[in-house]
Amino acid sequence: MAKLAFRLVMPERELAAVDADMVVVPGSEGDMGVLHGHAPVITTLRPGVLEVFQGSRAEQRYLVAGGFAEITPERCTVLAEEAVPFETVTADALVEREKTAERALADASSEAERQAAEKAIAVAGDLRRAQAYYATR
Repeated sequence: MAKLAFRLVMPERELAAVDADMVVVPGSEGDMGVLHGHAPVITTLRPGVLEVFQGSRAEQRYLVAGGFAEITPERCTVLAEEAVPFETVTADALVEREKTAERALADASSEAERQAAEKAIAVAGDLRRAQAYYATR
């Protein structure tokens, strides 16, 4: 089976650059499995878990909080707003992230601050639910 060149990049650094058998991307329309030979596509990401497979095992997992994925038949490049290795994130940290966002909403003094806080609450909740689901897998 041919490998897929995978890169995970954030604005400040590259998190991963590996050849993988498959990458599962949390696309805005649902999870998308990407194999070598995939049709070209660009998609937005939703907050969730990105998995990098070697054979039939997910060897690497990352929590991502939005961004874009560019897919060609030979490669998959993910440009993430925020991404962290899955094993470095705890449920308690995500609960605290959600509470911090809720406090920011309560303290919001402008429409822009309110909208940013509401988005942060939604992202934190999505990440918390994704972490809880994948922690048991």
